[in-house]
Amino acid sequence: MVNIEVVKGTNENNLSVLRRFTKRVQSSGVLPRVRSKRYSQRLPSRNTRRAKTIGYLKKKEITAELIKLGKINEVSKFSRRR
Repeated sequence: MVNIEVVKGTNENNLSVLRRFTKRVQSSGVLPRVRSKRYSQRLPSRNTRRAKTIGYLKKKEITAELIKLGKINEVSKFSRRR
């Protein structure tokens, strides 16, 4: 992270200090970097992907077991609920 600091001179008005600060912020490239990261999400780590896959496979195995035992009807993958 880049911290930009501007010190006001003795004979300098507030508008010129603000203008100088704005120029430094633009030249540092902080805003485009922050705006590009604004809506993006991090990729899940290998461990979280693995845990999610294991959970999915366990759920699939339990469902298959219940279908074999006749406790639930076979679930269609693309059925619409109304």
